[in-house]
Amino acid sequence: MSLEDIKILNEKETRGGFGEGIAEAGRRNPNVVALSADLAGSLKLNEFIKEFPERFVQCGIAEANMMGVAAGLTIGGKIPYTTTFANFSTSRVYDQIRQSIAYSGKNVKICASHAGLTLGEDGATHQVLEDIGMMKMLPGMTVIVPCDFNQTKAATIAIAEHDGPVYLRFGRPKWPNFTKEEDFKIGKAQVLAEGTDVSIFACGHMVWIAVEAAKALAEKGISVELINIHTIKPLDEEAIVKSIRKTGAIVTAEEHQINGGLGDSVANVASRNHPVPHEYVAVMDTFGESGKPVDLLKKYGLTKENIIAAAEKAIARKKG
Repeated sequence: MSLEDIKILNEKETRGGFGEGIAEAGRRNPNVVALSADLAGSLKLNEFIKEFPERFVQCGIAEANMMGVAAGLTIGGKIPYTTTFANFSTSRVYDQIRQSIAYSGKNVKICASHAGLTLGEDGATHQVLEDIGMMKMLPGMTVIVPCDFNQTKAATIAIAEHDGPVYLRFGRPKWPNFTKEEDFKIGKAQVLAEGTDVSIFACGHMVWIAVEAAKALAEKGISVELINIHTIKPLDEEAIVKSIRKTGAIVTAEEHQINGGLGDSVANVASRNHPVPHEYVAVMDTFGESGKPVDLLKKYGLTKENIIAAAEKAIARKKG
């Protein structure tokens, strides 16, 4: 695939991809059940509830209890999908996830919407920016951050067949939809474009912004290898090492704190295998605030221009 092949199909909410995905997962597997913490509408569960009302559990605003109920359901062979905002899916219930789900390897799918700055007007209390780090540190936890509607739908379907706990992170706003569902595979990085000057690794909403940056860099004569790291854990280390051995420079882009997220995972791999200059595009150790999603991305340094500057800096460092 080349940058020229990447085109916007439409703009849709990634949470909408989750809604379609869980309905399809329910059709394929009668053990799939959905749990909500009073946010069924926001998580687009209407289609699932209409088709499978007996497989929907409204837990109310009691997220910790929801995690316990989900853990219990797995004992009877069910595949529970817990659904609420990302902040309430992690920070509010970390003890329950650690003790009742991760420690015992329960087959719970923790589905977390409204993640990152692009939650927008709800502000810092809801804009969780630490969740990838929190969840990837739990032993046995799979962490997936799809980039668009199609990929979120594909991931939602795929995790039903994956044995073990999963954290699936997605967002609120309409966003460019440009991937093919069939290209998604848990743990396998998606190479969107091959290049030789710099490797850009991105996840979630930042993948499309990285596409725009890569196209702008190409106009400057800079060859970008662009890779969508939709699965943060297990990480596709082979794809990362192969890329950085070729390009000798790294940029990571994520809608997350600079500490603990995708960038740190990639840095860990590089430091052990092939250390190269690495520039981060991430939130710089601060909380968010209320505002329009695009305005917040600009204020906190998560734009096409930030990725371009980071790529040019990484290449300059490589050249010494």
